[in-house]
Amino acid sequence: MTELILALDVPDRESAVSIAGECAQYIDAIKIGYPLVLSEGLGIAGDLAGFGLPLIADFKVADIPNTNRLITDQVFRAGFDAVICQGFPGRDAVEACVASAHENDGECYVVAEMSHPGAPEFFHGGVAERIAGIAAGCGADGIIAPATRPDRVRALRRIIGEKKIYSPGVGAQGGDPSAVAAIVDGIIVGRQIYQADDPGREAGSLSAIIRR
Repeated sequence: MTELILALDVPDRESAVSIAGECAQYIDAIKIGYPLVLSEGLGIAGDLAGFGLPLIADFKVADIPNTNRLITDQVFRAGFDAVICQGFPGRDAVEACVASAHENDGECYVVAEMSHPGAPEFFHGGVAERIAGIAAGCGADGIIAPATRPDRVRALRRIIGEKKIYSPGVGAQGGDPSAVAAIVDGIIVGRQIYQADDPGREAGSLSAIIRR
């Protein structure tokens, strides 16, 4: 079953908790990035834990191995269940994140290719494929690949096999959930849900689309 993951990129606790509550019955995980954590701190994980959904720290960790390890350890101490890192710093940097995640009974996902229009400037010419190969070889739990470019998702799927693919870019960026639902393990949606007049209804509609 393809999961629906809410990218909760609102800047305050009250909105975050309210939207998560409206959507909880329709979603499978909550992804939290810098906008919310920089506003409210890592403690926001505790505020959202009551919904019983996995919490993914989308920090796109991208530093040297030691720093990656320090960051990722803090993520799991705060109560997150998974972390997202970048692959371009190299295999050893990814290995540090994966090791921390698995030692903390968590998961690590590696950005293979991003979903925005400018991503192909650098994630091209085999770069994304090399990153996907690093993710697979390091024992990462999966990769991030763009719903805005289903052909790229298919290409990366051939590299990582049965490891998970979480796919952002649906909604505001133009990605069609119907085009990728069958080839990914989770679809990440942010603005289309949290900016909707009725976030719960929007999440419910998307859930029905990707799971039919």
